[in-house]
Amino acid sequence: MSILSSIGRIAAEFSAARARYQTERAIRSLPIELQKDIGWPEASDAKTSARHGAGSWAGAK
Repeated sequence: MSILSSIGRIAAEFSAARARYQTERAIRSLPIELQKDIGWPEASDAKTSARHGAGSWAGAK
């Protein structure tokens, strides 16, 4: 594996993690009732749960 392909893979993983984070942030900003309507899994305990992990780009796969 060349260094350019490694950098490309890391950049792609970072981009995917950032997109997931932005999507989660947008969904969490919705009212609880809308989160329940769309089936957001943590809608019931959104205010009490802490975000776990640093994301896949940081090696937590």
